[in-house]
Amino acid sequence: MTGSEDSPAFRLAYVPGVTPSKWVRIWNERLPHIPLTLNQVPAAEVCEALRRGEADAGFVRLPVDGDDLSAIPLYEETTVVVIPKDHLFAAADEVAVTDLAEEVVLHPLDDTLAWEQPPGRPAVGRPATTADAVELVAAGIGVLIVPQSLARLHHRRDLTYRTITDVPTSRVALSWPQEATTDLVEDLIGIVRGRTVNSTRGRRTEPEPKAKRPEKGATRRQQPPGGRGAGRTAGKPSAKNARRGSGGAKGGKPRRRP
Repeated sequence: MTGSEDSPAFRLAYVPGVTPSKWVRIWNERLPHIPLTLNQVPAAEVCEALRRGEADAGFVRLPVDGDDLSAIPLYEETTVVVIPKDHLFAAADEVAVTDLAEEVVLHPLDDTLAWEQPPGRPAVGRPATTADAVELVAAGIGVLIVPQSLARLHHRRDLTYRTITDVPTSRVALSWPQEATTDLVEDLIGIVRGRTVNSTRGRRTEPEPKAKRPEKGATRRQQPPGGRGAGRTAGKPSAKNARRGSGGAKGGKPRRRP
């Protein structure tokens, strides 16, 4: 882990569908002196972007290819099927994958789900992107299976989606190059794992310097050598003692005669 950063800002990549706003807010609260820049990168390209040094870390979809990238799984997404609003499936709360046996299921080239065998009937060709596939769903060409975050990202008024069971899911992770595990990367790891700012497991921010305490006795009144009263003139009584007097001294109250 390095102790200094080469970049004046921390560059964070994220794949479509991921919403990093919560973590960005915490970053800005804890590290206001380090600007955080965001860059959306296609899921198929984000790992290479990290390797090329185009970002310091990124929110990616698992699995990451290669052993040179570290990854911390964060959460698993719900998988849904995107359909026209007037589709038969729109009347159901949930759809089983077996229900798609007679449906044309679009399988875009940037699909983020790891299929052994996509369900349903294949389309004539594969759309280049998920956005293209959504357009085909709207045109009545077929249906599309995606993580719920992508269904929300590509929302249209004429489309809806339903949860689908017994299909692969997408897992989102924080990833970064192992050889570039900087202090700022450690700070981000602590944020996404929910550590407090003073957690001993993460790098702690520099504490504000405490005000120095005054030296012992510095605020006390300086006493003259010899203790209290040493500064008075030797042999001369104080005004208080002079007033007291003994045996009817001048200024005192006369005694009554018997």
